[in-house]
Amino acid sequence: MANFICFDLEGPLSPQDNAYDLMKLFPNGDRLFEVISRYDDLLTLEGRQDYEPGDTLALIVPFLILHQIREADIASLSAKASLTGGANKLMSWLESSGWKVFCITTTYEQYAIHITQKLGIFAHNVACTPFPLDKLRLTSGKEYAELFRQAEAEILALRPLVDDDRIRQSLDDFFWKKLPATDLGRAIKEVKPVGGRRKLTALNRFAETHQQPLSKWIVVGDSITDSRMLQAVEQAGGLAVAFNANEYALPYATVGLAPTFISDLTEILQTWQKGQRKGVEKTVREKEKAGGKEDRNYFHWLSGRKDIAEVIAIHKRIRRLVREEAGKLG
Repeated sequence: MANFICFDLEGPLSPQDNAYDLMKLFPNGDRLFEVISRYDDLLTLEGRQDYEPGDTLALIVPFLILHQIREADIASLSAKASLTGGANKLMSWLESSGWKVFCITTTYEQYAIHITQKLGIFAHNVACTPFPLDKLRLTSGKEYAELFRQAEAEILALRPLVDDDRIRQSLDDFFWKKLPATDLGRAIKEVKPVGGRRKLTALNRFAETHQQPLSKWIVVGDSITDSRMLQAVEQAGGLAVAFNANEYALPYATVGLAPTFISDLTEILQTWQKGQRKGVEKTVREKEKAGGKEDRNYFHWLSGRKDIAEVIAIHKRIRRLVREEAGKLG
């Protein structure tokens, strides 16, 4: 019988954050993205209606257009993108062992399809964010450039965490009052990043297509965009793996894994094949007791666990090693 596994892309399979890297193509774009990413966290934690974690990818469009970023730039970045250590090794093992491999990612399709093809994941097993950036540019008249420049200057004056209240106030004013009044603002509404509930919807669609309940799935994620997907699989009795995850993903997972190589997951997958969830719990508890070594093999059984402060600290350290600057994003 086939086994089913679904990965988030950025983090588990590739260390880069594509949107973050895109914003770095123009001056201060990294700082701009960090503030907007924090705004994304704030709206998600607040539970804002009609907002999903990862909608950052739609919010940054005015600034990509202002600075002449094009779809070709996304393709160029994807060609240079690296893979998480051990990703190719893990994919080769999954293929040889008869696993069905899927990827659900918030990132833009131009990036997602290129990386997943490099890893041998079939395009029809990938859910990602359609992003017609060049078409969106045609809806943005030059008369809006000054509005976008002013918004950029105001956002750059803010600091994540320190200025959270001001971030909410300033970005609410731009993204939900001023921008919707423009042609581009109206067009951006059609960009639906695959995060939060949309990730879970995509997973349910794959599960229904293959007639496999979530209790039969393993999902691997690392951030706030994965929390609903992880939670759903954990509650169904499947296996939700938090890989080098942050505090927004770890509370919803079954297993925590913090290494510099994603291929450290292989032993758990082998155990799943033989003993399913009960077998994995036994193996993980044994490995947790033995402890990790240097930057490898930090396993934790998280299901039902209340105090995860120590786990968060370990994952934070390894996450920054693997993902570098992108590791600090929610």
